[in-house]
Amino acid sequence: MDKIKDAMEFFQLSAGQWRSQRTTHHLPFRRAESGGSDINVEYINPEDPRIVEICQMHDTDPSLAIGGAFVSWDGSMAWDKDNEDHKGTTVFALIPDGDDKRKGKLLRERGYAEIVPVAGLYEMDAEDGLVLITEYETMSTIERFWFVNPNLRLRSSTVQRFGGFNTATFCAEARVVENSPESSTEELTTDNYSVTGW
Repeated sequence: MDKIKDAMEFFQLSAGQWRSQRTTHHLPFRRAESGGSDINVEYINPEDPRIVEICQMHDTDPSLAIGGAFVSWDGSMAWDKDNEDHKGTTVFALIPDGDDKRKGKLLRERGYAEIVPVAGLYEMDAEDGLVLITEYETMSTIERFWFVNPNLRLRSSTVQRFGGFNTATFCAEARVVENSPESSTEELTTDNYSVTGW
């Protein structure tokens, strides 16, 4: 892929429907759990009322936002109990550090690890991966997203709970192409990565 200019462009490239295959390693138990999700990402402009609302939620001037995303997901994991699901939505707003749109604050309606409004940091690294760092009251998370090509995105994350319980997750996310209805049931293969199925 061509070089990604900034985090706003990364979100624009992420817009669409994705099928995610996830493996979570529960490090204290030395066990891994697999699962899958259907994810929809909608890029939203800085003037969108949802961006304005989340900025106000975080006592931030909405005029500082350069854009964001609305993300919804519906998934399951192997160890799920009855009536347990992995479904939800969240809004992200990007607040850059001055003129540098490759790093800044990421405001969320709800966090990755806790269902509360949270503000974290984002930064585009030298390989054009998007790195998100979030500190919660009881844990901290580091997430990295990167594109293999426009239709295959990879994601890694670590969650460190202050009590010592840590998890590490890897996801392969394949874009769902609308003109290929059979893709919902067939295996999707892209550049030596095989994806079936947040």
